[in-house]
Amino acid sequence: MRGSATGYVPGTGTHIQSPHGAWTGWGPGFGQRGPVGAGRAPAEPQVAWWQREGVIARVLAVAGAGVTLIGVLMLLVLAAQAGFFGPVARVVAGGVFSVALVGVGCRVMGRAGGRVGGLALVSTGIAGLYLDVVAVTGFYRWVPGGVGLAVALIVALVGLGLAMRWQSQPLAVGVVVGAAVLSPAVASELMLLAFLVVLQAAGVPVQLRRDWPVLHVARTLPVVLAALGLIAVSGFDAGIAGEEAAQRQGLLMAAIAGAVVGIVGALLTVRRRAGDITASVTIALTALPVLAAAPLFDRAVSASITGVLACVLLAVAATGLRPEMTVRLNIPRHTALVSALTGAVALLQTCITATGDNPHFLPTALFTVALAFLGVAVVGRNRVCAVLGVAFALLGGLVLFAIADPETLAAQSLAIRHLDGATVLAALLGLGTAAMVAWAVRRLPGGNDALITGTWVAVSLTSLYFVLVATVSTGVALSGTQGFLIGHSIATIIWMAAATTALFVGLRNLRTAPAVAKVCLASGLLVVAAALAKLFLFDLATLSGLIRVAAFLAVGTLLLLTGTRYAQAFATPDHTDSKP
Repeated sequence: MRGSATGYVPGTGTHIQSPHGAWTGWGPGFGQRGPVGAGRAPAEPQVAWWQREGVIARVLAVAGAGVTLIGVLMLLVLAAQAGFFGPVARVVAGGVFSVALVGVGCRVMGRAGGRVGGLALVSTGIAGLYLDVVAVTGFYRWVPGGVGLAVALIVALVGLGLAMRWQSQPLAVGVVVGAAVLSPAVASELMLLAFLVVLQAAGVPVQLRRDWPVLHVARTLPVVLAALGLIAVSGFDAGIAGEEAAQRQGLLMAAIAGAVVGIVGALLTVRRRAGDITASVTIALTALPVLAAAPLFDRAVSASITGVLACVLLAVAATGLRPEMTVRLNIPRHTALVSALTGAVALLQTCITATGDNPHFLPTALFTVALAFLGVAVVGRNRVCAVLGVAFALLGGLVLFAIADPETLAAQSLAIRHLDGATVLAALLGLGTAAMVAWAVRRLPGGNDALITGTWVAVSLTSLYFVLVATVSTGVALSGTQGFLIGHSIATIIWMAAATTALFVGLRNLRTAPAVAKVCLASGLLVVAAALAKLFLFDLATLSGLIRVAAFLAVGTLLLLTGTRYAQAFATPDHTDSKP
């Protein structure tokens, strides 16, 4: 029959025909699917969130867990103020109550609809047991610290093991957060940090087998925030009344322990799950307390602490320089990137600390680091290293500019007072760094003509400043007032000589390499303009005698040579229609 279709009805041995011209499903009369749109149940109305059983159950469970833990805490500590029970009775009662909660929670988990309540009971019980151990060790001091920490680790591992067995991230987070938030009430300072580090370490095995990013944050933030807070208080107290060396050393050890757990745990995790970005972020978080604790010590020790941290982090970052190394070590790029950025911050702090007694050497240190990063960027064609190198170069330039600002370079008295051999070295390293930046931009993939041209122009103008600082500082360091004048004259001549060289190179490459010629000619003309401006606006008014004569003669001669060569280059038939 045209315009209709038939379908077989299972179990009846017969066929039925669709009256609508197409078979669309099993007939509802046979307990099967019917035509599209036939017999479809109406959509259920949406239920408000507060009417959903799961939401209410979770809210009540979380509230109950929090209130119960506060009650355990009051039993362990606050009841002492009212004289309730003795210390032993309070500790035993808290432990028995927590064990009972775990037992009841395990039984509830096996019943229908008991997952939410069971998880809440177990997390509360485990957190209560952890607080009991913290109180026995940190508050009552009945057991040695090492024994208490070992027992606390076992308790935390039991709770997190149950979370893995039941595949419940909320249970793991509840155990860690509950114990971490309430531990400050029963332990203080170094003992508190030790128990928080134990919680952080206990989460590492779980993180290796489960992709639970919230647990990453929950086990890392408490120790980081507590360490930063205690370090801040320690630094404030040290400024007022002095801080004992043992206290500072303990804070440093705790910060280092947290950093080791964070870095090692993150590396082990990302080797199993390359996409775990949260693990990489914990590397930066756990490094913060070490950077904050370093200034509590003298300059040499502080620089050593941050220097070692920078070496470790940059060693991790170095795994991303070569693709074959990345594949062999199985460390993803985001981990290498976070390690590189954090290591660069540690290296910057090392430079600042190491040069604290003589800030004139700070730009030298920054330029040295910039050269290292840029060298790695050129060899490995790595953009991250190039960015870090440029960042350190800019910082070095800004620091040197603050030391040798235009007013200092223009005034004899200020130049004699503030410029010395350190500024000469910094300016020479700045010149080398500027040249390395220009080279790196040409070597890195993805560069375009506009970027290369802009970089060369910026490098040319920056190099003028470095040359001026180097010559004036050298003159001042060698012969004071007379050296100041000679230094300015030599700077002007060097500017013009550099401009002449750039123009000659550009004219030579007009036909063979137009892009190179464009960059060289643009840079050279800018430097010529700068040299002439300095010659007439500063040298003419400041220099005197033969020094001024030498500057004008040298600049004039170079201008004549450059103009002659420029005219010859564009007078040839091949270049008549060329445009620079």
